[in-house]
Amino acid sequence: MTRRWAWVPVLVGGVALFEIVRRVLIETQNPNLVPSLILLGAAVAPATFVVFVLGRRLPYDITGGAIGVVAFLSGLVGVVTAGSLEYDTLRRLGVLPLVAVGFIEEAAKLIVPAVLLIGLHRYRLPSDGLLVGVAAGAGFAALETMGYAFVTLISSRGDLSAVDSVLVLRGLLSPAAHMAWTGLTATALWYAAAHKWRVGAVWRFVAVFLLAVALHTIWDSAGTIPVYIVLSAISLGLLTWFAHRLARETSVPAEVPA
Repeated sequence: MTRRWAWVPVLVGGVALFEIVRRVLIETQNPNLVPSLILLGAAVAPATFVVFVLGRRLPYDITGGAIGVVAFLSGLVGVVTAGSLEYDTLRRLGVLPLVAVGFIEEAAKLIVPAVLLIGLHRYRLPSDGLLVGVAAGAGFAALETMGYAFVTLISSRGDLSAVDSVLVLRGLLSPAAHMAWTGLTATALWYAAAHKWRVGAVWRFVAVFLLAVALHTIWDSAGTIPVYIVLSAISLGLLTWFAHRLARETSVPAEVPA
């Protein structure tokens, strides 16, 4: 029961710390507090959702510490890889198609989870894949939000209200965007590994990955709140369905005999 509701103090404490830093920053006008404000604003919602997923009734072999490392490394590797590939593609094509952005970012977020699964041969339960994917998406979303908030701060010439808007909007949407999509694809990847990379399981992963790319592309091209709401419902609905299926299959071993 304690683990199930652990997300509440994470959310409440994170929001409280953000508000304290924001108020002190406004009162003192000390620019040294800006990085702390952006970090808290970008990380609270993703961290809360990771803890929420960790508290669900699913069997996990992976530890909380390992999840923290996955989130951190996935954020760094994913953002740097996606940024580099998107820049190179932009130079070659002149115009970067949104579908290319979706494909590059969804693939970049899977680099660290794939190394964890294939390279280290650890944490092979499909439910571990869901948690690892959500954590990888959280790290990517947090660093990306920090970048957007910093750009907003510069372009608005220090307007904290504009920065707050970016942090709140992207924070609220992150569980239904990057975190949900990578949670889906990582679960499918772990499922394929659990079934010894059989053709059907691999094609299922490919289908889920392409679905995530499609949702990502539509999200980037939409730009309207109603569409975001619909896409959020679809993304979180799929993630919830995956979680319920995994909960029903807890008796299935991590590796299915051939």
